[in-house]
Amino acid sequence: MQIADRIEHALGQAIASAQGGLSSVHGAGAPPLLAAALHYAVFPGGHRIRPQLCLAVALACGDQDPEAANAAAAAIELLHCASLVHDDLPCFDDADLRRGKASVHVQFGEPLAVLTGDALIVQAFSILAQGAAKSPQRLAELLTIIAQSVGSPNGIVAGQAWECEAAVSLSDYQRAKTGALFVAATASGALASGYEPDPWRNLGAKLGEAYQVADDLRDILCNAEELGKPIGQDAARLRPNAAAQLGVGGAKARLEELVRDAVESIPFCPGQHELRQLIKAQTSQFLPKNLALVAA
Repeated sequence: MQIADRIEHALGQAIASAQGGLSSVHGAGAPPLLAAALHYAVFPGGHRIRPQLCLAVALACGDQDPEAANAAAAAIELLHCASLVHDDLPCFDDADLRRGKASVHVQFGEPLAVLTGDALIVQAFSILAQGAAKSPQRLAELLTIIAQSVGSPNGIVAGQAWECEAAVSLSDYQRAKTGALFVAATASGALASGYEPDPWRNLGAKLGEAYQVADDLRDILCNAEELGKPIGQDAARLRPNAAAQLGVGGAKARLEELVRDAVESIPFCPGQHELRQLIKAQTSQFLPKNLALVAA
């Protein structure tokens, strides 16, 4: 099964379970509107960059435990989707558009949007626990890696909280807001295949920062239709933005540097060469169409 198919299959099972479709013996299923909102928040997805990275690393390391790798990848994507649902709420970005369609709170109302994000977070850890249950020691480490990427002091919750502060450095903001889940993806992908996760963290950190720089460029250069979400959010909300601080040319140069560093940081593994080629191909799609990424 190809990476994309593995991700969609794992996510489909996770959402069906959250809706009650795979666990009817335990109850009558989720409230219909919540069940619909859960599916709406996850499908159709975006580029699935984080789970793809997780499975790509797992495959490069031999894919020793596909069930655990699939669970980690799906958990990371559910957590990402939950963060988008909450980010779009009126108390944060007040965004009406996400992935080219109405955001969850616009479609289902604010109370259900809050509950949908909460349910996705809980379901992420539930499927991770089930998927890696065969190896308790590995499960404990996977849970720790992924939980740290979400919570405080350095996860995406902290990244969102930095937006509530009067001032924040660009690097601290990007590290928590975006980089944390990328680090979780590379580290958990390696761990699921029996490799030490720490040597893989730098790859995730570099790619996470590169993706955020690209997103900053898109926020300035793209229109809402191309981006699938409102534009100009960083400037409107006085948030750090690499393109605003470095200029478009400087941000593009920084992105190219980060991609080169990321590729060079890949630890030795059986699929090292293939992973390098995959990352180069994937990162070439980060930038807006009117800016070409020149990767080494």
